Amino acid sequence: MIGVVDLLLADGRLPVGGHAHSAGLEPALRAAMPPAQISHYLTARLHTVGRVEAATAVLARRAALGEFTDLDQIHSAYAARTSSSALRAASVQLGRGIARLAQQLWPAEPSVAALATMAAPYRPVAFGVVAAVAGLDDIRTARTALYDDLQTAACAAPKLIAVDPVEPVRWVLALASTVERIADLAVTVTGYADLPALTAPQIEQWSLEHANRHRRIFHA
Repeated sequence: MIGVVDLLLADGRLPVGGHAHSAGLEPALRAAMPPAQISHYLTARLHTVGRVEAATAVLARRAALGEFTDLDQIHSAYAARTSSSALRAASVQLGRGIARLAQQLWPAEPSVAALATMAAPYRPVAFGVVAAVAGLDDIRTARTALYDDLQTAACAAPKLIAVDPVEPVRWVLALASTVERIADLAVTVTGYADLPALTAPQIEQWSLEHANRHRRIFHA
């Protein structure tokens, strides 16, 4: 069941810096990916980057609740599965924004205090901690993490190409069942060593090229 907290965490207006990111869409379009392929790009991203991040967020949520392991191990496992330094840097930017939000809203929570000690928390790690203190379960955590990434790209599209603003809404709706399937897979993870290692080499290459550009609309 989707609640107010889920909607809040998936809201693009949440003050965590998401407005400065395009979920890799700007690098893809700058690399001459045809706009007609955006829906395919989003699908590929959900199955690779999205699934890894959703599973990481689920583990971080469990760690925040004291079920097993610690955030540092999950943090390192996620880094090992994200080979692009540009993508890791972008994730840290978002992670710091989420950590700051958590410190403002739940300063007394031990898991939030633990998150605050991490100098460069990755987005899914910070997101999992927030999901835990906000009362989300595993499936809601995975679903919201996936939707947030998908919606980030969809919201960026009208700023990058000439497109009817309704079209990105259509992309998101068309991928709703895909989000549910990947969320179901993400919650089956049993530990940090069990995180999926699903890479998207083209997305990683585009992110590295984008990081060296001086003129860009979005950070990543």
